[in-house]
Order: sequence, then C-alpha cells, then structure tokens
Amino acid sequence: MTKNLHLEHPEDAILLGEENVIKWLQAPASTSVKMDGSVAIVWGINPENNRFFVGKKSVFNKVKVQICYTADDIQRFYSDKVELAAILTDCLECLPRTEGVFQGDYIGSGGQLAYTPNTITYVMPSMVSQKVVIAPHTEYKGETIKECVATPLERIMEDTEFVKFLQPAVDIARPLDMDQWNDNLLATQELFDCCAINNLFLTQSEYDEAVKSINAEIRSGETPSYEFLLKQLKTEELTRLYFFTLILKNGLMENAITYSDCPVSFIGDTQIDYEGLVRWSQFGTYKLVHRLLFSAANFNNTRFRSAEG
Repeated sequence: MTKNLHLEHPEDAILLGEENVIKWLQAPASTSVKMDGSVAIVWGINPENNRFFVGKKSVFNKVKVQICYTADDIQRFYSDKVELAAILTDCLECLPRTEGVFQGDYIGSGGQLAYTPNTITYVMPSMVSQKVVIAPHTEYKGETIKECVATPLERIMEDTEFVKFLQPAVDIARPLDMDQWNDNLLATQELFDCCAINNLFLTQSEYDEAVKSINAEIRSGETPSYEFLLKQLKTEELTRLYFFTLILKNGLMENAITYSDCPVSFIGDTQIDYEGLVRWSQFGTYKLVHRLLFSAANFNNTRFRSAEG
C-alpha cells in the first residue's frame, strides 16, 4: 500500500533504478481500465467521526484540509468555482454511504449517451439514467484521513438509483510469442544489472528533467527517437533499458482483453481501445498508457493543461 502518489509509467520509473518494475512485468497482477475523467472525487465515511464527506484530493492536505460534509462546506471552499461546486453537491447528494474512503474520476451527469469529461469521448452501451457517472479506482484505509494509504479498488461497486459506476473489466492474456517475451525480459534484466553496476541510473533531479523533456516532445506531436532519448538519458545502456521496458509494456497492452461493459472510446473522430490501464501486484502499481496517442492529445487539451497548472 502507498500514499496517494502520482502513478508512474513503468518505462519512466525504471530510470530511477526501480527493479520492482521488472518483477511487476512478470508477476500475476490485477488490471483495470484507466478512465479519463475530470475532476478527481474523494468520498466516503471519515473514520475519525463516522460522517459522510465528499471532496477533492485536498481532503488529504496536511494543512489546508478541505473536507465537505454539507452543502455549506462546499460553498465555503469552492464558491468561486461554480462548476466544481455543482459537481461536488451532486456527489454529496447521490453517492452511497458505503463504509470506507474512495477516489474516482467524475465522468459527467446522467441522461446522456456520450461523455467527454476531458480528452476522450466515451459512448455508453445505453443511455445513462442515473444523475452522476463516476469511474472509481482507489480505496483508502487508515484510522485517520491523514494516515490513509491507497490501494487499487478491487471490489465492484454496484450501480444505484442515482449513481452509475463505470468500472470496465479487463484481463491480460498470455503473450502469443512467449520466446520473444522471455528474450525481451532477459535483455531488460541484463541492461538493468549493467546500469546498476555502473551507476547509470538517474538522480531524482535528472529524472525530473528527463521526463519533462520527454513529455514536451510528446506534446509537440513527435515520437521520441533513440537519439533524442539518448541525449536525455546520457548513456546507451539506460536508453536501451528504457526502450526494452517500453516494448514489454506495449506487449502487455496488446494482449489486454476488455469486456462488454467498456464504453467505446474516441479521441476526436479516431476510435481507440481506451486511454490505458492500471496494473497492480505485490511489486507495485503502474499505469499503462497509449502514451503517444493519448498524451499528445491530453497535453494539448486546454482544459487539461489549465487544470494541471
């Protein structure tokens, strides 16, 4: 279990020397579809006072804690953000009073067939009758809100009269070419060991700069080339490790099988499988994203960029 941290791409995380990435690629794991919602909603029963609340991730703040138990609380914290206040008010009224603390992405209000909460448009199998659509993905456990740690949500949340919970199921099948898969794993491990012996992994500051540059290249619509990555990552060994981890990640995604409850997804007029996946095991939790297609669109989405700023 971990604190509420930003999920990393496995090919990025390995640049810091996280060997668990290689173990995670091989281990039995649970997988869910990553939905592209906006905004992130936290809700549940506060273990400190047994009161139901809603909010954003600011409920976990160390200083300026913003937990909303009532409509008055929502107005006190978010009166200057009319759309957000309306969303939180609907969530306060509609979300079930289930024991526990949860997080999910707000997809939209009911009465629609298609939703574009952020970059991706989701077309549902049928018209949504509920008032609120939420894609839940995380559960928090702890004796106090500040002590809560996050785990991927494994339970299936049942729809209610007022809330549609969007949790598309997914499995990852065994690779068709196991010999190639095992060869790639071996090469990845050998490169990792070489980087470890020669102290080639990035420091945190170097990592931050490299990821910033990679994301900027994707934002521009370019596919990061080997030469470009070599310039950011400094050595051929680390650059090759990045590529082999990327190959393995893409192999997992190519073997993902989604089921009938997964809405049809589009970026503009282009149909895609989904934004990505979240996969977790005893070795960690990482996101598997169609990075070039989705990230370029998402980085260039005005609403997304302003929300992150």
